[in-house]
Amino acid sequence: MINIQNFQHAKLNIKDWQITNNQYWCVLGKNGSGKQYLDQLFTGELTDATAQTCQIPHVDRVALVSFEQQQRIYEQELKIDRTDYLDINDIGTKAKDFLPSDKLSDPLIDDFGLAHRLEFGYRQLSTGEGRKLLILQAIFNGVELLVCDNPFDSLDNESCQALSEALQGLSSQGITVLLLLSNQLDIPSWCQNIAFIERGQLNVIGTLNNETTKQQLDTLLASRPDNTQWPESMNNLKSFQHPYLVKLNNGNVHFSGKNVFVDLNISIKPLQHTLITGRNGSGKSTLMQLITGDCTQCYSNDLEILGFKRGSGESIWQLKEQMGIVSSELHRQYRVNGELLTVVLSGFYDSIGLYQQPERKHVVIAKQWLEKVGLLAQQHCSFQSLSYGEQRLALIARALVKSPLLLILDEPTQGLDELNRHRILNFIERLAEQKRSTILLVSHREDEFLSLFEQHIRL
Repeated sequence: MINIQNFQHAKLNIKDWQITNNQYWCVLGKNGSGKQYLDQLFTGELTDATAQTCQIPHVDRVALVSFEQQQRIYEQELKIDRTDYLDINDIGTKAKDFLPSDKLSDPLIDDFGLAHRLEFGYRQLSTGEGRKLLILQAIFNGVELLVCDNPFDSLDNESCQALSEALQGLSSQGITVLLLLSNQLDIPSWCQNIAFIERGQLNVIGTLNNETTKQQLDTLLASRPDNTQWPESMNNLKSFQHPYLVKLNNGNVHFSGKNVFVDLNISIKPLQHTLITGRNGSGKSTLMQLITGDCTQCYSNDLEILGFKRGSGESIWQLKEQMGIVSSELHRQYRVNGELLTVVLSGFYDSIGLYQQPERKHVVIAKQWLEKVGLLAQQHCSFQSLSYGEQRLALIARALVKSPLLLILDEPTQGLDELNRHRILNFIERLAEQKRSTILLVSHREDEFLSLFEQHIRL
């Protein structure tokens, strides 16, 4: 199936790697380690390489499912969106249209939890649902090699288990599965063959049940002390005079005639840090968009945000200037290809891109946050040239620069490796100690259910 010997490229080096038919492999790597270049190798995009042997399946027999691929599809869907020219909302390509028509009754669709979403447009799917759809598409198309980049990110426990079982069963269909993962805990027990990539160098480590393999991974993923200073703070929560940051009474949201949630009551007081959990499709991200104003049904609900009654003449900018937001939706929308420092600075102005000369103190704080997330050396790099995980770190820094009164984190660690995920969790704990921001976190990972959360909302 795959036989690579002495492969050399400016971005990727592989000395010896062999994968036989129907094997399961995992390549583990940190953010920015070069996993995206493995993607490009298998899709034929990595050119100008030399190799003693490079035997890989033809690109027509390879399926890649990654955050970057999902972003490309999302942007294509935006290009064909005709909402501005029609009297109705154009939902774009329906989920069912990604699948062969003769497979629409296949029980695997229901196993993936997508049977009830087939009539929805791709842009209406959550990140996790979109990923499962593309994996189904690959399976139904009968590919030889399925490459999945962090497939379990943003999925609830039940969906993770269902996806894991589905992937495990693909060998019986002649499909070889290669997982590219950022977190050691995400390696399924059935995926025994382990390789590690760092700075573009891939090395085979061994099998998962081998004690030496585990020791090597622990060493390679060992954390380093953070000696950087904590960035300057911009706000003072003590000046906030209202009893609630968020208050929703009998909230209702529906799309295409179907309810997302009904009669939902939520109240969040200052410094009442709140955790929101629930299965995929339960309405977590919709609730976040209702709070941020990105869901227009906020005006038809009895909703109070940051002391403003929605629909009472307030502007969206009056609200967002007091919010910091990290979400998959923001990540998908951030398509302006500016340099990294500009992306972080845009957090001060709540814009996608930077359209004014930043203040000197803002530049100082933005650089402090880039140093804090380990990206200061890349401050002048193009945002689009970074890996998905590095982009997510930059967007977290963007949300934190202005020390927002309300920090909305919708699965912020999606795409992050273990080291960076724990780094962000430490930031959250530090922010809670400072008592300047109220934290609202959406997460599926139980190790992110920190003790600082005084309120747990289950949808």
